[in-house]
Amino acid sequence: MTTELETSQSAKSAHHSLASLVATIESADSVPSLPEIFEWLENATISSDELEPYTGFKEGNYWRHRVCRTEFIEMLVLCWRPGQRTPIHDHNGSHGGVKICKGVLWETIFSYDALKGLQYQNARELQASSVTGSEIPDLHQLGNPAGSGQELITIHIYAPPLGVLHTYKPGSAKIDLYVPDDLDELN
Repeated sequence: MTTELETSQSAKSAHHSLASLVATIESADSVPSLPEIFEWLENATISSDELEPYTGFKEGNYWRHRVCRTEFIEMLVLCWRPGQRTPIHDHNGSHGGVKICKGVLWETIFSYDALKGLQYQNARELQASSVTGSEIPDLHQLGNPAGSGQELITIHIYAPPLGVLHTYKPGSAKIDLYVPDDLDELN
């Protein structure tokens, strides 16, 4: 089930810079739970200066940049122009959290039935500093609304790191495979 985290005062006790978040990820000796990932992201106070090396926008598709990756966890920064979005997908065995650093994130939630195919569940817009995430086997689509008029920057933490994802199309029972690019080149 896709979840948005509500913050309590106690959860804000220890703030993470990007460097301390990377150190936390790199020191992990197992796959963290989704609540742990939410806590890390909710406590992250990452400056524009820290994000700058991972910030870049392009036409056609959102831009992915890997910040760090271990055998248990990976962290990415995604940069989106208005109207850019992911395919409808699941994370094929990984759970993950997303923090909106700048802009508005549009999230649409789906379910899948082998006979009926893809089924719409609900949609929502999340503002800067919000945290959302998905458990296994949640299906969703993320994007920057075309009418937002602003760029979107998000931080994503996946555990275990992403591999081959399943993608889905409305009105179809067919499931396709998608391998995210290797991130070092603009796609």
